[in-house]
Amino acid sequence: MLGSQMQGGLGTPGALSHAYVQHPPLRCDIPDIRGLFYDDANKFLIAPTTDRILYWKIAPSIPSGPPNSDPVNEGPVLSVRYSLDHKVIGIHRSRHEIEFRNRETGETCSKKCRADSETILGFFWTDCPTCDVILVKTSGLDMLAYEPQSHAFRLVESKKFIVSWYLYTHESRLILLASGMQCTMFTGYQFFSGGGIVKIPKFEMMMSKTEANNKPVLAADDVHIVTVYGRIYCLQLDRVSMSLNLYRFYRDAVVQQCTLPTYSSRIAVSAVDNIIMVHQIDAKVVILYDVNLDSYAPVSAPLPLLVRGLPSNSRQASQTADSQSSAYGGTIYGDGWNFLIPDLICDAENGLLWRLHLDLEAIAASSSDAPSVLQFLQRRKSDPSMVKMICLAIVRTIILERRPVTTVAKAMDVVLDSYSRLMKMGGGLPGVRRTHEQSEQLGGQPVEGSHVISQETSPGTTVSPSANPDRAGGAANRSAQPNSGVNHGANRASLNTSSDSDEIMNVSLVTSQGTSGYQTSDAINKGQQVVGEDSRPLSSGTSMQHGQHAGSVAISPIEMFQSVFALVEDEMMGDPAYLTAVIMEFLRSASKAGLKAPPNLYVMMAMLLARSNRYAEIALFVSNKILEPSKELAMQLMELGQQHPPTRKLGLDMLRERGLHHDYVAALLQEGYYLAALHYARKYKVITVQPALFLEKAVASNSAQNLATVLSFFCEFTPSFKTTSDFGRYRHILSEMV
Repeated sequence: MLGSQMQGGLGTPGALSHAYVQHPPLRCDIPDIRGLFYDDANKFLIAPTTDRILYWKIAPSIPSGPPNSDPVNEGPVLSVRYSLDHKVIGIHRSRHEIEFRNRETGETCSKKCRADSETILGFFWTDCPTCDVILVKTSGLDMLAYEPQSHAFRLVESKKFIVSWYLYTHESRLILLASGMQCTMFTGYQFFSGGGIVKIPKFEMMMSKTEANNKPVLAADDVHIVTVYGRIYCLQLDRVSMSLNLYRFYRDAVVQQCTLPTYSSRIAVSAVDNIIMVHQIDAKVVILYDVNLDSYAPVSAPLPLLVRGLPSNSRQASQTADSQSSAYGGTIYGDGWNFLIPDLICDAENGLLWRLHLDLEAIAASSSDAPSVLQFLQRRKSDPSMVKMICLAIVRTIILERRPVTTVAKAMDVVLDSYSRLMKMGGGLPGVRRTHEQSEQLGGQPVEGSHVISQETSPGTTVSPSANPDRAGGAANRSAQPNSGVNHGANRASLNTSSDSDEIMNVSLVTSQGTSGYQTSDAINKGQQVVGEDSRPLSSGTSMQHGQHAGSVAISPIEMFQSVFALVEDEMMGDPAYLTAVIMEFLRSASKAGLKAPPNLYVMMAMLLARSNRYAEIALFVSNKILEPSKELAMQLMELGQQHPPTRKLGLDMLRERGLHHDYVAALLQEGYYLAALHYARKYKVITVQPALFLEKAVASNSAQNLATVLSFFCEFTPSFKTTSDFGRYRHILSEMV
């Protein structure tokens, strides 16, 4: 499929979707269940019945087998969450009670609130060292510690304030508590696994007014917490203006970074492979946003969400939404669809669970801007082997299409810069060296500082898609300085996820994509108050893995040679000058990234120059070390020297300069300079060349003196030579010649 797309070149029209769900989904339409609940901390899809809790573990992939189950007491169920060690089940029974059940002993206990003055909005488990359960009530937060010996919960701390509703994701460890007449005032806390609790400055989300005396109320369904590139964002839907406000959290402020048009008041939000998906429910299309692009413009045009793998039609790519709906028995973007952060869709009406995917091949094929597509792909982590295959195909395509060398050069920069960053993080393929190393400090531990309440002066301003302050490329790397307070003019710490996922690109902690300062452009400054010149990433204190290089999308110089240059060489035979220029740009890019090019690439370049009779340039490139010396290159130069003797001398000199004594002696012998080879072998003690080769050359010269010289040399240089059959044979030949 990739080959057919790339044969037509980049920018092939006709892509019908850039996002899809894979058929078959998880079927959880079990009789007598009382609803479906999602435990995002444990990745459990939960379906309670009258006396049991059924659950499926949906990570790392959606299962196909039957669910697990636990017995529970009868009663109403508003929500269910398992403890992080899976030993206790928490069941939200009513607005005033939560029941906790020990899975091993079956023992239960309950936490209740005062029915006359407060209600329980929900609860969640945390890996914060000071508490195990957070109870969210209309009167504030109760932080509880679990004591397994007595199966009891001890109150650690209470935080009192009015709460209308709340939002929490385990991936971010962040809770947002809404209050106020319009539910637009927010208080937030982040619960670190190793660093305690951090309070987020109180802030207000702005909403457009419909009429002078009509102020809309912000609903919980209109606010979403997403984590992309290791950074935490909050997306707020303004139904009146049909726009999506994007906020980013910092230690001492919450900044509205832009406003994205939604063109609809009914949307849903997902996050897949660090891409924000905005679903337009009425139009049944998806808009993709990448916060690490140069701008906040969509990645691609709005396209429908497809269902792949439907058995009824092998050509499902051309199916309409209605035909797909009838094929799988549900409705695309139906009323029963519940979007679960980050990448799940629960069809409650039909008892189905889907996982969202990006169609990276379609996205790559829909754009002709190869460097931008490569940048986009190099930030994807969901399917490293597929991403690498697409990237290599793109580079091959732009070379075969003879795109401008400047375009190819930008593509090379993208690919090799990505691999260089991986090398700095400790990855990389074995055998690939760097020409220099740059020291990098990894920022990192949560700091304690004052919590400054900060609001935006004009958060409703729409930011032009021409500038993105989150883009990585515009700022230098900086390391977090632990235990430093927030001072005037100091770096601001941005709030990052405490996710324990295996994402290789938690770039906000390591690479230039995440250590970007909050450097705004003029377009940003006009629309909102600048929070600070720089931002410093705030680690959760939880160990974040950066993945293994074996599963990386980065492409090494060796892979570039094997999968690009070696494959396009035959097809570029008619235009060696173009391919030579491309290789020159590759060498420049590799040098800029501090990487060593594979020796075979220099061999290829010498061959291409020779085909164009550019021998003078070969000599120039060798003398200036543009063609890096190696045994492979020296041998190739000697072969090319059959048509151009000075080039053969370049190869001989390279063997000598590289200290390849055996090869140098063998080369001299091949050219008939056996006496010079003897002198060189004596000087550098080369004992690996067979004496018979020298003796044959001496006999061929028909000179008894030279043959005697060679025999004398090996009798002295190799004492065991006198015991060999060669000694007797050539001594007899010498006597006959005399």
